[in-house]
Amino acid sequence: MNLLHIDSSILGDHSVSRELSAKVVAHLKAANQDIQVTRLDLGETPLAHLGKAHIAAQHGGPVSAELQADLAAGTRALDAFLDADLVVIGVPMYNLGIPSQLKAWFDRICVAGKTFQYSDKGPAGLCGGKKVIIASARGGIFSEGTPMASFDHQETYLRTIFGFLGVQDIRFVRAEGVAMGEAFKSQAFDSAGQDIARLAA
Repeated sequence: MNLLHIDSSILGDHSVSRELSAKVVAHLKAANQDIQVTRLDLGETPLAHLGKAHIAAQHGGPVSAELQADLAAGTRALDAFLDADLVVIGVPMYNLGIPSQLKAWFDRICVAGKTFQYSDKGPAGLCGGKKVIIASARGGIFSEGTPMASFDHQETYLRTIFGFLGVQDIRFVRAEGVAMGEAFKSQAFDSAGQDIARLAA
């Protein structure tokens, strides 16, 4: 089984989502020694955001050495996603949404003819066989049924974009309220740990 492990936090060793994603991967590897892990750290080595030079290159425009390197990195990111059976992503909530470097990654993997296709019936995802586990970290509490639930454009976006690609098996390991004091943070880690213990590859 090929596992793609992605982190998107910019906080390094201080990141809750990184800690959670590492625990998820360690748990899955302990349960299945045949898992092969590919690592992608978007916080440390981000992909460039799409710009007019990328679009021009797609239509035969000039390609600088810097752009060529970025295009190659984007191709590697797409190939790693296509090769993965299971994707584990550490995703903090930044300003009610996902980190911009993770959005840049989605812009590289959402490719017509590769991960989705258009037809006379509309778009259809091509990645239905994959599983995705999101290690979600949030400073506040935004889960369903809470007063701030409508402000959640992090997990709702992730469900939508992966659903667009055809991924139906998406699970969340969530630590929320981690900026609301030590009691909330401790409870959040306990809850996330219980979720991790129940995961299977």
